[in-house]
Amino acid sequence: MKVISLYSIKGGVGKTAACVNLAYTAAASGIKTLLLDLDPQGAASYYYRVSVSRKYKTKSFLKGGKQIDKNIKGTDYSKLDSLPATLSYRKMDVALHNFKHSKRKLADLLKPLKKEYQCIFLDCPPNITLVSENVFRATDLLVVPVIPTTLSVLTYEKLIGFYRNQKLKRSQIIPFFSMVEKQKSLHKKIMAEFSEKEKRLLKNYVPYSADVEKMGIYREPVACYKPRSKAVTAYEDIWSELSVRLKLSG
Repeated sequence: MKVISLYSIKGGVGKTAACVNLAYTAAASGIKTLLLDLDPQGAASYYYRVSVSRKYKTKSFLKGGKQIDKNIKGTDYSKLDSLPATLSYRKMDVALHNFKHSKRKLADLLKPLKKEYQCIFLDCPPNITLVSENVFRATDLLVVPVIPTTLSVLTYEKLIGFYRNQKLKRSQIIPFFSMVEKQKSLHKKIMAEFSEKEKRLLKNYVPYSADVEKMGIYREPVACYKPRSKAVTAYEDIWSELSVRLKLSG
């Protein structure tokens, strides 16, 4: 089982859209996939038209085992399941402090799922929190969307600095450009500069696309309502790069 986390300190960078579309692409390639929505906003859950029981709370998730199993939902797509988010997840940081190994709880919760799934995608809330630190220790790849702007690059550099200070494995961080508008000179300039110094950067990028924005209307991956969109090709190419790095195949 491989864990792929879509994460950014900064919100509004196309993180959830990438998570939903990459999970769909992985499943479509024949890989048994679970999308675990950790963001209390629940956008990934909304896109997949899934919701949890009213009884499901942060405590339920942190109990693990049957509490997780019975709340995993099938989606409309073959080989793709989802564990939806609950607004209660906003309290997860506080709840995690009650555990002895508070930074490794998520890794322990995911271990039993390896028998069922080849790949787990995590849609992570923004910012650096105790939840984030759990993600950093549970993931195989931390996939970070970066808009080619000064502030987005700055937040990426802060993430690198945090990894360095905490002595975490920096090689697991995989950035890619998101919401790219090549006609903008600033985007072209920053992409060239960032590509020169960031060797882990994926070759493919996601262009800015109205088709991606319409996910909120259609509530499904882009490939399902606009299969010829450039965004679909971009997500497929990015998944191809990631699957090679993880040695995953359907």
